[in-house]
Amino acid sequence: MARAIERIEQDIAALQEAIRAIAIELQSAYASYLNTLGLAVRKQLILASYHLCTQGYPENFLHLSLNQRQQLQQAIRKLGQLAAEQLLIYLKSEESGEDEVDEVDEVDEEVTSSSSSLFLSTSNSQYLTANTSDPIELAKWQQKLEEAAQDILKKLSHDANILLQKARVLPKKLPEPILAAAAAASEASAEVMPGPPNLLNLVIEIENEQQSEDSGLTQIMAINLRLGEIEFADVTLSSERKRIRSILVQLNKLGREYQKRHKEKAIAEAEAAWRASWFEN
Repeated sequence: MARAIERIEQDIAALQEAIRAIAIELQSAYASYLNTLGLAVRKQLILASYHLCTQGYPENFLHLSLNQRQQLQQAIRKLGQLAAEQLLIYLKSEESGEDEVDEVDEVDEEVTSSSSSLFLSTSNSQYLTANTSDPIELAKWQQKLEEAAQDILKKLSHDANILLQKARVLPKKLPEPILAAAAAASEASAEVMPGPPNLLNLVIEIENEQQSEDSGLTQIMAINLRLGEIEFADVTLSSERKRIRSILVQLNKLGREYQKRHKEKAIAEAEAAWRASWFEN
C-alpha cells in the first residue's frame, strides 16, 4: 500500500508541474489580452462618444464652443488611457502607486472639475501571489482578473457619462440609479446588443417641474462599454479570448484529475491507517 501511495504522490507532483506550466501560459495570455483590451477600450470609448455626440445629441454638442469640444475630447482620451493602464496593473505582483492617477485633469471647468476614481486599489495584485500549483487558487485568480476588467469598464462608462453630463451633452436630469440598473441588466447578457455598440438606449419618464403636463417618456442614450461588444469588434482581441478559453479547458481537465488524485491518496492513506491500527483479538 505504501508503494501505491508513493505512486499517487508522484502523479500529484507531475500534475502540479503541469498546472504551474498552465499558470505561466495563462498569465502570458492575459498579459497579451489585457494589453490588446486596453487599446480596444480606448478606441471603442472614442467611437461611442463620437456616436453619442454626433447622432445621439448633435444639438447639444453643437452648442459647445470649439475649445469646449476639444477639451471634452481630450478628457475622453484621458479616461481611455487611464483604463488601459489600470488593466495592466493587475499583472504586476508588486504594489506601486507611481503610475496611478486619482483624478482627471481639470481641462475645463465647464467640461469637468470632478475627480475620477477609475483606478482601483493595487492591492488586487495580491491574487498573483497565490499558489499556482493549486488549480483552485489559479481559477480564483483568473476569476478575480475577469471581475476587475468588468469593474474597470463599468467605472469607465460611468466616468465618461459624468464627463458628458458636465459638458452639457448628456441631459442633466439623467437619473443615475435608472442608468445603473439598466447597465447592470445589459451586462447580464453576453449577446451583442442591437444598435450602435457600447451605447445604452433607455426610454424613461422624466417629470418637468415647470410643466408637469409635458412630462412623459424620453429616450436617453448613454455610454455603456461591454466586454462582449468590445471583443466582437476586435479580431485580435477575440482571438486572444479564444486562446484563454482553450487554456482554461486544459486547466479544468488538470483540476479534475488533481482532485481525483488527492481523493485517491486520502483513501489509500486511510486504508493504510486502518490496517496499521487493526489487531486481531
